Amino acid sequence: MRDLIIVRGGGDLATGAVQKFYRAGFRVLVLETGNPTTIRRTVSLSEAIFSGYSEVEDLRCRKIESVSQIEDTWKKREIPIMVDPSGASIYMLKPRGVIDAIIAKKNLGTNREMAEITIGLGPGFTAGIDVDAVIETKRGHTLGKVIFEGRAIENTGVPGIVEGYGKERVIHAPTYGKLLPEKSIGDKVLKGEILFFIENENEKKGVAAPFSGLLRGLINPKIPIKKGLKIADIDPRIDANWKTISDKARAVGGGALEAYLYLRNNKGGNHGLGCT
Repeated sequence: MRDLIIVRGGGDLATGAVQKFYRAGFRVLVLETGNPTTIRRTVSLSEAIFSGYSEVEDLRCRKIESVSQIEDTWKKREIPIMVDPSGASIYMLKPRGVIDAIIAKKNLGTNREMAEITIGLGPGFTAGIDVDAVIETKRGHTLGKVIFEGRAIENTGVPGIVEGYGKERVIHAPTYGKLLPEKSIGDKVLKGEILFFIENENEKKGVAAPFSGLLRGLINPKIPIKKGLKIADIDPRIDANWKTISDKARAVGGGALEAYLYLRNNKGGNHGLGCT
């Protein structure tokens, strides 16, 4: 029987990992929260939580309500996604592998008792203690690197620099309330143009583009907005691709698949890379 892989999280990096495992022939189940705050929704399977169904490249994802629907979903060549933020179904299904792709910059409960092989993406995990391997998510020479001992580079809180723009690329909510979009993901925007309004009982506040570029990410309008929440992402490159999985997600997903296969073949052995 093909190994069952459970991926915690359905955002853009998680989707890159899901694609690698799905194409490699594994059975995959995605677990999400009831209100995922995904920004890059056009390349994230988590959007199925709101719409019931999502597609990213060759991946077709279907929201299910219980574990009893998993097999039928696989038979339709679809990837099941289910609301289970605590991971309770993990202990019921007993997967061979668990990938924590929540990208919370901290461990929200994943541990080595969950599966034979556990892998954490990015900061917040210690390989050899709470997971078997960690995958580097910071851009640069080590992006996608498999770490068998220790941790990934700590989160700096500053996005990578793109054409001179760093923290300006990510827009956080200046107030709380309901999101009222004026622009959609994929739209070209000019500096000063209103991207969206946030409305509450006291005000309706417009948020403008800090520079000209392409709106690459925008949180689902169904999410109640809290002040300070990350809600949008602008790319200064107007030809930036917002429809397909990113190079970063592919690298991180490839690292997760590499780590899983290595551990599957060498579990309990020496994780060093030297020849003997």
